Amino acid sequence: MTFAILTQKEFASHANSASYRSFMQTPEMASLLEKRGFKIQYVGWKTGTQITISALLYSIPMTGGFHIEVNCGPVITDRSHLQDFYQSLQDYAKNQGALELIIKPYDTYQTFNSDGNPISEPNQDYINELTHIGYSFDGLQTGYPGGEPDWHYVKDMEGITEKNLLKSFSKKGKPLVKKAKSFGIELKRLNRNELQLFKDITSSTSDRRDYQDKTLDYYQTFYDSFGDKADFMIATLNFHQYYTNLEKDQAKLAQKIEKLQKDLELNPNSEKKQNQLREFSSQFDTFEVRKQEAKEYIEKYGDKDVILAGSLFVYMPQESTYLFSGSYTEFNKFYAPAVLQEYMMLETIKRGIPRYNFLGIQGIFDGSDGVLRFKQNFNGYIIRKMGTFRYYPRPLKYKLISLIKKLLRRS
Repeated sequence: MTFAILTQKEFASHANSASYRSFMQTPEMASLLEKRGFKIQYVGWKTGTQITISALLYSIPMTGGFHIEVNCGPVITDRSHLQDFYQSLQDYAKNQGALELIIKPYDTYQTFNSDGNPISEPNQDYINELTHIGYSFDGLQTGYPGGEPDWHYVKDMEGITEKNLLKSFSKKGKPLVKKAKSFGIELKRLNRNELQLFKDITSSTSDRRDYQDKTLDYYQTFYDSFGDKADFMIATLNFHQYYTNLEKDQAKLAQKIEKLQKDLELNPNSEKKQNQLREFSSQFDTFEVRKQEAKEYIEKYGDKDVILAGSLFVYMPQESTYLFSGSYTEFNKFYAPAVLQEYMMLETIKRGIPRYNFLGIQGIFDGSDGVLRFKQNFNGYIIRKMGTFRYYPRPLKYKLISLIKKLLRRS
């Protein structure tokens, strides 16, 4: 039983055999990190020749030493020697000249239903496992500490088929997706030379929501590293085609109204048919408003396919992940992100992946989290990860350098 340096092949073989694992713990992510200037290393725990724990860790120079991190790992198939592994990581970090070692485990601390009510007990033992051997814990947090979420919204896909996917959505989600699909939105997978289109969407969204967007170079490197395990998708709409669809649907509605009017001539006291007529007449007027809006869009954009929204999806054997996204507020009324989400879940089903991870929410359930409200349409549940743990091989040196940095910022 021993801590070991692993080959990429050994790491990949073990990671692929695990029941849960993040895309952050893959050779594809290692490739991306190396291209971004990080040094990567595969490590693990062996019992004889069998690997029971593995991890991709990455390091980068910092003042006074190195920052070493295991993000969304390690990958575990047997927890028996997990504490030994964490302790060995401390020794490894010290030998590598690390000033700090960061661990962000992928273990679930607690599970909640879609509304944020707990459906499992908190697993304090997982936290104790690390703090007992000298890791400091950032604490259980909400929001996006360090820009990364500890709360994930997920949906189990086992037993769900292409035919019954829509039925699995929430009461609000079903009509939302149906309506979004009625507009004639088209989806397109971007090639590498088209990634500027994706970057434009995410830049617009980051400016609006005040967060730091990734660079075009990052997206290109991601594309190169993940290959067919990632989809950069955009949703587009041709407003000429949209107007034509509106006319067709309105014509069908006009036929229904005409039939109701004839029925009411024969039975004028039918309250049910009177209510239907009022509802259909209101829908007819709505079509008129939407047609006028469509004419304005046509005047502005002509006959081209206009981009409404975009998303980056990642596929792993254990789960698919909704990673980055963006949309243009001008087109919010078309609900394009809902169509993209349905596509991703259908693709997850086709690939036989058992779980879809919508990724981050704030972990605040007072109704203020709009991202959560959107994801709740798809009727999943919530898992809370453990958070962030830190170890300082040379704590006095770290404190001294931190103090000097603080003093320099003040001067």
